[in-house]
Amino acid sequence: MASLERTPTWAVATVCFLLILISISTEYLLHFLVKRFFSIKRRKSLRQALDNIKSELMLLGFVSLLLTVSEKGIANICIPKSLNHKFLPCPTINFNSTYFLEEPKCDSQGKASLLSRDGAKQVKYLIICLAFVHIFSSLLTYSLGIAKMRRWQSWEAKTRTLEYQFTTDPRRFQFARQTSFGKRHLKFWSDHHIFRWPACFVRQFYESVSAADYLTLRHGFITAHLGEGTNFDFQKYIRRALDNDFSVVVGISWWVWVFSVIFIFFSAHGFHSYLWLPFIPLLMLLLVGTKLQGIMTEMCLESNGKSHVVRGTLLVRPSDHYFWLGRPKLLLYFIHFIFFQNSFQLAFFSWAWCS
Repeated sequence: MASLERTPTWAVATVCFLLILISISTEYLLHFLVKRFFSIKRRKSLRQALDNIKSELMLLGFVSLLLTVSEKGIANICIPKSLNHKFLPCPTINFNSTYFLEEPKCDSQGKASLLSRDGAKQVKYLIICLAFVHIFSSLLTYSLGIAKMRRWQSWEAKTRTLEYQFTTDPRRFQFARQTSFGKRHLKFWSDHHIFRWPACFVRQFYESVSAADYLTLRHGFITAHLGEGTNFDFQKYIRRALDNDFSVVVGISWWVWVFSVIFIFFSAHGFHSYLWLPFIPLLMLLLVGTKLQGIMTEMCLESNGKSHVVRGTLLVRPSDHYFWLGRPKLLLYFIHFIFFQNSFQLAFFSWAWCS
């Protein structure tokens, strides 16, 4: 392995120039994006999301720097070899192999290093992989959200047609079950919990948000906050809400880091974590999807319970009491956890595959 003393200066200068060029170009691109896109279109929440991503990259870079600076000191922390043989990621390892080289200080004491220099380097590679996967997942998630909402533009345009104004005319009476929202949610299984939640679980896999749901929620929101007959772009409001939620979800909270450390610990062979740990975010995602579908049905049932005959269209009243413990932000925290854990597990899988 050649050291810098045996490396041509032009090679070192070339590598440094390329690294600096990439860093400055990335910083300029982000600044241009903020100035030309977010500021002009007043997307303050997206700007906050971008700042969160930059902060997390700085944090990951600082952790990587700490590992680089302290890897020798960490390797000199000696522990009994009996502890070094427990909670291993692989079932069988030949400890007499020359691959596992101990520090001279620990080897002379008949002990093992807490974390070898090679192990510290592999952890740095994991951090780098996590940074790339997290950024890619953030962009992909937001892009899918925008793509999903583009379908709602036609629903918003429908509210300005004569047909929609006729169906929602307050002088027009109809049964709640005859409305499009009632036909979707007032089924034979709606009144029984034992049938309702399995049905909501299945419904999240197809047409999770229908035109009837969108238009009914829009009507309830406008009636509660603006008054009937207001020409309000509800789709634009939801897009703003998506930006606000995305700025929260894209960050990495301290409690998410704690679960990531726990994930690494349970990667030991004895826990068989590959059989259950990766499915925790999936189960949480299905739970959140089922709950959201159940909230829609509960709002419909409550409105139908007040009056079986409605004027114009069914009026729902969104409220915090539909959510767990009356706190809608709990769902956002769940999504935050699911989002990062998916990124972390994909990064961990990629890192383990390539190591």
